[in-house]
Amino acid sequence: MSRVSERILVLDGTATYGPEIIGGKGASIARMRALALPVPPAFVLPIEECRRYHAGDGGLEDPVWEAVLTGVAGLERDTGRRLGDPEAPLLVSVRSGAAVSMPGMMDTILNLGMTDAVEEGLARLSGDAGFARETHVRFVHEFGHTVLGADLDPPAGDATADDTRAAVREDTGAEVPTDPHDQLRAAILAVFDSWTSRRAVAYRRHWNIPQDGGTAVVVQAMVFGNLGEESGTGVLFTRDPLNGDPEPFGDWLPGGQGEDVVAGTHDPLPLSALAASLPAAHEELIAAGRLLEREHGDVQDIEFTIERGRLYLLQARAAKRSPQAAVRTAVELVETGAIDVATALGRVTPEQLETVLAPLLPDEVTAAAEVLARGTPACPGVASGRVVRTSDEAEVADDVVVLARPTTSPEDVSGMISAAGVVTERGGATSHAAVVSRALGRPSVVGVGEDVTAPWAGEVVTVDGSKGVVYAGRLATADVRVEDVPGLERLIGWARERGPAAVVHDAPDALDLDELGITVAPDAAPDVDELVERMRGAPAVRGSVLSTAQGAQAVARSGVTTVVALPGQHAATLLLRLAQARES
Repeated sequence: MSRVSERILVLDGTATYGPEIIGGKGASIARMRALALPVPPAFVLPIEECRRYHAGDGGLEDPVWEAVLTGVAGLERDTGRRLGDPEAPLLVSVRSGAAVSMPGMMDTILNLGMTDAVEEGLARLSGDAGFARETHVRFVHEFGHTVLGADLDPPAGDATADDTRAAVREDTGAEVPTDPHDQLRAAILAVFDSWTSRRAVAYRRHWNIPQDGGTAVVVQAMVFGNLGEESGTGVLFTRDPLNGDPEPFGDWLPGGQGEDVVAGTHDPLPLSALAASLPAAHEELIAAGRLLEREHGDVQDIEFTIERGRLYLLQARAAKRSPQAAVRTAVELVETGAIDVATALGRVTPEQLETVLAPLLPDEVTAAAEVLARGTPACPGVASGRVVRTSDEAEVADDVVVLARPTTSPEDVSGMISAAGVVTERGGATSHAAVVSRALGRPSVVGVGEDVTAPWAGEVVTVDGSKGVVYAGRLATADVRVEDVPGLERLIGWARERGPAAVVHDAPDALDLDELGITVAPDAAPDVDELVERMRGAPAVRGSVLSTAQGAQAVARSGVTTVVALPGQHAATLLLRLAQARES
């Protein structure tokens, strides 16, 4: 990777930097190019530039903009195209990239560089005026929504760029720039600003990600999944993110572009459809996925585009997976030698383990239940609650709710966090709703059908995210057997072997930390040194504070040999937390 300026890095694969410097997306592009995989050329504004931006006056400093122009000149040399040139037009995407994966939480702008003259040139060069018009409309619509804040309906099939530009103007009073360099400057600022958006802040708060980080900005040459019959876009998971099955899994949308699949606005096809229609590209994609999984020692989530039969990889990252898949893949990656036991124990969170061990619906109960809808399973588990139709309702609800939406967008993350389960009418297993619900461990079903969920508002439903079914009413559940969850017995065994203390359900002589006033505080982490001193010399301890990372660290340091699980608490979650504390 070459530094052609003090303020940008070219992602050419000649060197690599960690995601803490150039974000996960930039790091993945550099790594893929180093592996000689087919990736469009790109450059990145490092995360430090976002910090400078937010600490400054809200603009791009002159040295940064000069560096961006240097980066654009490099893309022009690599592609033989030029930004704004109708004879050889270069279009770019402008994407966010934080150090920690935050799927869909920050902004992206595609097809940047479109103008009226470029549309005419693109139509002439491609021989497809409809493709050029659609690409221009997509850009104006996305720029208007993402950068200018326009509230727009999806563009009609016969919409023109002028129509869409007028709609943006009417809604916001602002104009979509017609100069590509003005477009680029505004898009970069919009991506920096999206770091502090409500949805991104809520996501970081939920996952305890520091709020003072920032996002890199990746500027990459566009490739087109909407150019001709042998084009499309999709997402590949190297293993099934729902159950951990070690087979490729994903979605393919012929004629789609960029965010069409992950946004959940289109219903994609399975990867088998790509294998049938473009077998060479499918074979190359699967081979790339296997290579990247070996390189990273983890399940990969790969976004790709095929333009006129040619495969391009846009990014790869560790896949968000269901809690059940997290357990299975952690164990199987140890068995294949990809990772060691300590790494496997760190790949599964105690919260994920609690979800895995949560009760499920027995067959005799579902056989007698009323089925409201069937769709695509997106995250296993069972959730019952009153249906709400907006994220705002979910956030303020004082009872347990299920969020049912036509589809979800990053703006719905706060509502998804607040809800017990999620249902969408559109989208597939790699849509925004599916990916985020898996990350959150919320049982979810997607793609149940247009206008299906509207009559459910205010009614109680039960979501079975394992089978993709929504039932009327609140259904009875049954306990999960550890032996029925692939990999779970082995993972618990490793945690038991490596933990600093045994976990039991009763010990009369245990020191009760709750009685000493040492409890879980919602606004402050317990002090580990104080906990160690209170525990030292006790043969056994019990208390709610032991369910925290700090409590587990104190047990590991104090010499306590027995921990008592609270009533209703599964011993496995404590075992895992204790093992993680010892490994750290």
